[in-house]
Amino acid sequence: MPVYAYKCKSCGHQLEVRQSFSDAPLSECPQCGGELRKQFNSVGVVFKGSGFYRNDSRASSSSSSASSSESSTSGTSSSSSASSSSSSSD
Repeated sequence: MPVYAYKCKSCGHQLEVRQSFSDAPLSECPQCGGELRKQFNSVGVVFKGSGFYRNDSRASSSSSSASSSESSTSGTSSSSSASSSSSSSD
């Protein structure tokens, strides 16, 4: 069962309560009777598996940029290879 943090709007009292997902949220402060507000805390996240590293997540975008750079360099390399092949045929 998750633990929820609450804070009173009136007196500032903070409390943590273990509640089920189906339980209704608390609305009244046990100390002063004021309105409680649910607090949201950060969650520790562990990313497991593939797709979370920079080289994994950029595979599709880097391949499109690589193919565009290959096409721009292939025009210059094909002309240089053509000149080298003509000189080697002598």
